[in-house]
Amino acid sequence: MSGKNVTDMVLADAEGIARAARILESGGLVAVPTETVYGLAARADSAEAVATIYAAKGRPDFNPLIVHVRDAAQAAEYAEFSPAALALAEAHWPGPLTLVLPRRGDAGLAEAVTAQLPTVALRAPAHPAMRALLEAIEFPLAAPSANRSGFISPTTAAHVLASLDGRIDLVLDGGPTTAGVESTIVAVRADGSIEELRPGPLAVGVQGGGGSIEAPGQLASHYAPGKPVRLGATEAEPDEFLIGFGPVEGDVTLSASGDVNEAAARLYACLHEAARADRPRIAVAPVPEKGVGRAINDRLRRAAAPAD
Repeated sequence: MSGKNVTDMVLADAEGIARAARILESGGLVAVPTETVYGLAARADSAEAVATIYAAKGRPDFNPLIVHVRDAAQAAEYAEFSPAALALAEAHWPGPLTLVLPRRGDAGLAEAVTAQLPTVALRAPAHPAMRALLEAIEFPLAAPSANRSGFISPTTAAHVLASLDGRIDLVLDGGPTTAGVESTIVAVRADGSIEELRPGPLAVGVQGGGGSIEAPGQLASHYAPGKPVRLGATEAEPDEFLIGFGPVEGDVTLSASGDVNEAAARLYACLHEAARADRPRIAVAPVPEKGVGRAINDRLRRAAAPAD
């Protein structure tokens, strides 16, 4: 981080991507749009650059980072790919799927990226701006969500600046993200089994049992708006800002038509609006546990969980 007091924001066009590549090359921090949320990128092969991610976010150092790569060929430089893992990558990359795989001994990644774990989390994103950036550089990018740790994830460039302005070098503005919730994370075990560590836009593998922290997004309290959150609400109390869904209208709505995909895309924008509202508490209408609704409810439960 350069120590500047204002973070620059530029369009995610060819000129902006070239500027971002130069900043990353020199060890700086750039917020980049992906199809899920905006990521806070730094070169994953530099301990100093990765340390600036943790410092800017206020992120606990036991929480590993996702490494973003162009494709499975580049990912194979950092992890051991079993046939099961390769099949998942071929089926879902580029896209919103993160694979937790055994880290190669010669991976050359900063130790903080994996939080001292023997595994590494890898993703090949689909967003054209992030893909263009990865094509413009020779190194992989560590890129957690571009927000202060534990707070609401960003789905617009303005959301990034709301918590990180002055703490990072650049924001590439690629407009609102589309998927709206973070990637599905699965671990491919030595026996070939696939365990879901975090639900997301894709339904892959078997739901995990909530053991030790192996991947981002597993902390009990996360995605927090800074106010108490009540879930399953069909109407608001007088001091609550209500986020609606379907027939529950609310002050804002995730989806008036009850579409869970629209709700996922709007989730963090609605939480940001609720956080800015003058009412001290937030209520959220019920969202069905179907499709990406599982990921929405996972994020809402963590947003509602009390901080340690």
